Amino acid sequence: MPLATLIRRSSLPCPEISMNDAAELLSTHYGLAGSLKELGSHQDRNFLLDGGDGRRYVLKICHGDYATSELDAQHAALRHLGSQSNVRVPGVMSALKGKDLLSVDVGGHAVHVRLLEFIDGQSLAHVEHLSRHVMVGLAELCAQVDVALANFEHPGLERILQWDPRHASALIKHLLPVIDSAEKRACIAEAAELAHAHLLPLIAALPVQAIHMDITEYNVVWARDGHAMWQLQGLIDFGDLVRTWRIADLSVTCAALLHHAEGDPLYILPAIQAYHAINPLQLEELQALWPLIVARSAVLVLSSEQQASIEPDNAYIQANLASEWNIFDVATSVPIALMNAAILDAVGLLEGQDDAQTYSPLLPSLNGQAFTTVDLGVLSEHFNAGNWEQSGIDEQLLKETAHAQGLAASRYGEYRLSRTLPDSAREPDTFALHVEVVIPHGTAVHAPFHGTLRHTADGALMLVGAESNLRVWGVRSDFDSGVEFGAGDVIGQGGGSLIVQLCSEPDVSPPLFCAPSRAAAWRSLCPSPQGLLGFECDAPPLEDAAHLLARRDASFARSQKHYYQAPPQIERGWRNHLIDMQGRSYLDMLNNVAVLGHGHPRMAQVAAKQWSLLNTNSRFHYAAIAEFSERLLKLAPEGMDRVFLVNSGTEANDLAIRLAWAYSGGRDVLSVLEAYHGWSVATDAISTSIADNPQALSTRPDWVHPVVAPNTYRGEARGADSTPFYLQSVDAHLARLAEQGRQVAGFICEPVYGNAGGISLPPGYLQQVYQKVRAQGGVCIADEVQVGYGRLGHYFWGFEEQGVIPDIITMAKGMGNGHPLGAVITRREIAEALEAEGYFFSSSGGSPVSCRIGMAVLDVMEEERLWENAQVVGGYFKERLLALIDKHPLVGAVHGSGFYLGLELVRHRETLAPATEETTYLCDRLRELGIFMQPTGDYLNILKIKPPMVTTRRSVDFFVDHVSKVLSELEG
Repeated sequence: MPLATLIRRSSLPCPEISMNDAAELLSTHYGLAGSLKELGSHQDRNFLLDGGDGRRYVLKICHGDYATSELDAQHAALRHLGSQSNVRVPGVMSALKGKDLLSVDVGGHAVHVRLLEFIDGQSLAHVEHLSRHVMVGLAELCAQVDVALANFEHPGLERILQWDPRHASALIKHLLPVIDSAEKRACIAEAAELAHAHLLPLIAALPVQAIHMDITEYNVVWARDGHAMWQLQGLIDFGDLVRTWRIADLSVTCAALLHHAEGDPLYILPAIQAYHAINPLQLEELQALWPLIVARSAVLVLSSEQQASIEPDNAYIQANLASEWNIFDVATSVPIALMNAAILDAVGLLEGQDDAQTYSPLLPSLNGQAFTTVDLGVLSEHFNAGNWEQSGIDEQLLKETAHAQGLAASRYGEYRLSRTLPDSAREPDTFALHVEVVIPHGTAVHAPFHGTLRHTADGALMLVGAESNLRVWGVRSDFDSGVEFGAGDVIGQGGGSLIVQLCSEPDVSPPLFCAPSRAAAWRSLCPSPQGLLGFECDAPPLEDAAHLLARRDASFARSQKHYYQAPPQIERGWRNHLIDMQGRSYLDMLNNVAVLGHGHPRMAQVAAKQWSLLNTNSRFHYAAIAEFSERLLKLAPEGMDRVFLVNSGTEANDLAIRLAWAYSGGRDVLSVLEAYHGWSVATDAISTSIADNPQALSTRPDWVHPVVAPNTYRGEARGADSTPFYLQSVDAHLARLAEQGRQVAGFICEPVYGNAGGISLPPGYLQQVYQKVRAQGGVCIADEVQVGYGRLGHYFWGFEEQGVIPDIITMAKGMGNGHPLGAVITRREIAEALEAEGYFFSSSGGSPVSCRIGMAVLDVMEEERLWENAQVVGGYFKERLLALIDKHPLVGAVHGSGFYLGLELVRHRETLAPATEETTYLCDRLRELGIFMQPTGDYLNILKIKPPMVTTRRSVDFFVDHVSKVLSELEG
C-alpha cells in the first residue's frame, strides 16, 4: 500500500557505507581516486571526491529500496534542465561500463550508486540573514525550474515520497509519537489539522507537474563575487524530484526561508512576488501556499526527530533539528487566514472589504449625537515636543476631547505616533485595528447582529456571529458566556472608554494594533466598525510613498538627489530620530544640520515669535543682527572682528573666495583633492570630490590648483610623519605660480578632512601651509561648515586641532538647526577689501528670524551641554567603533572625534582596497533595521557618522550593535 511504503521509507537510516567502501566503489567502477570527504544528508550517503586535477565529483549512494526508475528520472531531469533552461545543474558521470546508475551490494546491503559533477560554491544554510537579493534569487530559480519542468514527463516521477505534501496529513499522524512532549505533540497536531482543513477545498484546482521540491539554501550553491555579494552558481540534489502540486515547490523554498526570517513570517513575501512574476500562480495555489508551508514545517520537525532517534550520531540531522523547530515556530506564529491575505496582497490580488453586511447600531441611544474624532496620527497637532512618549497620552487626549466636546472617538486605520519605537530594529505596531470611543456612563451597548456572548480572558466581551465577531472592552455585562442575542438586544452597559473591534475570522484573535507591513492583511480580516458605530471614524488613507516619489521626480529637478532608491516618507522628527508616516522611528546618524535634534520646541517658539514681529532683509536696522554677530565673534579667535551672514555653506565658501580675491589681488586658489566645498560656480570649481562630481578632476578651471590630499590613512604617504611629503605638493604649486608671476589668492581646506570621514590632517600640516601661503600674499580659509561649531567634541573649531588661526572662517550646517543660515568670520581689513568691488548683501542671510534662531541654537547648545555631550558620548562612540576593528576584517579604520566620525571599510588591510559595494549593502541594510546612514569618500566606502548632538549612549549602542550585526552577515 502507498501508506505502508511511505512509512517504511520515512524510517530508513542512511546506508552503512564507510570511507573505504566509497573509495573502493570509485576505484572499481569509475577508475577514480583521490581525497574523500563525507557530505551531510538526511537518508543518503554522499561523498565529495577531489581527484587533485581540479575536477571534483559527488558520489551519491542511496538504499536499494528505491526503484531505479526514480533515479533514472532524476538523471533525465538533469539533462532536461541542461537543455531547456539556463539553470546550471550537475552533469551525470558514466561508470567504466557506460552506465549512469549502478546497483551493487556493499556489506550485504543493496545500494544504488551514482557519480555527479560537483558545482563549486557553498550553501547558505549557515547564514543567519539572507538578503532580499538572495531570497529573490532562490524564488526566481524555483520559478525557472518549474517553468522548465512543466513539460517534463518520466515514469519515475510517480513515486511515494515522504516529502510529497499530498501525503503530509497521513505522515504527520504516523510520526507524531516520536515527540515526547505532549504539549508539542498537541501543537503539531493542531497546526497540521488547520493546514489540512484550509487545503482540502483547494486540492482539486491545484495544477500538477514535475517539481524539484527541495530548492532550499541547502541545495542551491552560491559563491561570493569580488564585492562580497552572493551570486548563484547552480542547483543540486534532485533526490526529491516528484510529480505533485506545482505550488509545493515554492512552499518548500518559502518554508526554508523562514529559518532566516528572524521570527517574521512576512519576510518571505518578496520571494512569492518574485516567483509569481516569472511563473504566475492561480488563486487557489496562492491560497494553498501557506497551509502547505505549515504542513511542511510539521513534516520537517517530525522527520528529523524520527531520524535523530534512529541515527543519534548523524551530526547533519542533529544540527538541523533546531532550525526546523524554528521554521515550525515561525510558520505557526500567525493565523493562516492572515498569511493568506498577506500573500494575496503581495501579488496584488487582495480584494477590498465586502460592505454587504448590515449592522444594528451598537450605541443607539447616542444616534444623532456628534462624535469628535481625535487625530492621533504622525502629523497630529496634539503632539509636540515629544509628548507622545508619555504613557497613556492617546487615552488622555480622548478624555480631554470628550470633556470639552461631549463625545470623542479615535480613528480606525490610523498609524499612531504614540506607538513608535526609537532605537529599535523592530517595526512598531502602530496601525489601529479598532476604534476607541469615550461615552457617558450607563450607555446601553446593543448587539449589532445575532450572536453568542463570550467573556474572554483579556476582559473583552465577545459576540460571535455567523459572519463576524465583535470584541468590546469597557462593557459591564450581567450575562454569562453562551447566551444568544438577537440584533438590537442590550448586551451590557458602557461608560468612559469603550474599545470596539470587528473580525471576520471565527478562530482568530486579532491584536488591537499591528505593524504597517501587516496592515493590509489584518485590515482584510478586521474591518472598520464604522457601520455599527454610525459615524465616520476611518482615518484618511495615506498617499503611497512610491506615488509621492513619482510626483517628486515629475516636478522636482532629479539632479537634487534623495537618499535611498525607495525612501520612506519622513514628515516628523524628534531629537535624534526621524519618523515616517507610518510611525516608524529611524535613528538619524547622518544629519549634521540638526545639531539640537529634530522638532526642538525652542526653535519653533523663537521662529514663531520673531515671524509674528518682523522678518526682512539685513539692510534694515534691527537689534538681532548686531546681537548675533557679537555672539559669533565671541566664539572666534582674537583678532577676528567682522561677520557676514548668508544662507548656506556654499554661499559662505563662495563669499570667502571673493574675499580672498579682493584682499590678495590674485585669482589663483589652492584647494585639496577629494574635498567638497559647495555647488556654486566658484565652490564647485574648488571641489574635487569625484563622489560628488565624477568629472571633478578633469573640469577644474585654471585658477584652481588642487594639492595632494593629506590623507594619513590611504593617501600617498601614511601616518603621523607624512607631513613633509604632503607639503611638497603645496610647495610645487606655489613655486609654479611664482614662476608664472601669478598672485596666489588663498588656500581653502577643511581643518579636519570631513569628506573622508573626519580624518585628522598630519601634525603641523596647516601651520606650515598657512605660513607658506601667507608668505606669498594669500589668505587661509578654514571651511568649518561640516566639522566645526562644537561637533568635534574636544574642539569647538576644527582648526584648533592643528593649532592655527585662519584668516577666514566659513560655517553653516548646524548654525540654524535646519534653518538656512551660514556665516563668514574674518578680519576688518579683509572684509573691507570687498567694498572696492561694490557692496555685499544677502536678502535672507542675517534676517531677524535667522539671527534669533542662530542665537537660540547657541543658547540651547550651552543650556543642554551639547558640546560636552559630543565629548563624552562622542568619545564612547569612537571607543565602540574602534572595538569593531578586532571583530570584523572589513573594518579598516575609525576616523574623527566627537559626533563627526568615519568608519572606513576595506577588503584588505594592507592594500586598503575599498569595500564600496559592502558599504552600500551596509547602509541599505541599516535602513531596514531602522537606521539612516550614508557613505562618503571618493570610493564611497566610509560611513560618514555625523548625528544630532543630542545623541545618547543608547542610540550609540543601537547603532554599533547593528553595524556589527550587518558586518557579520557580510563576512559570514
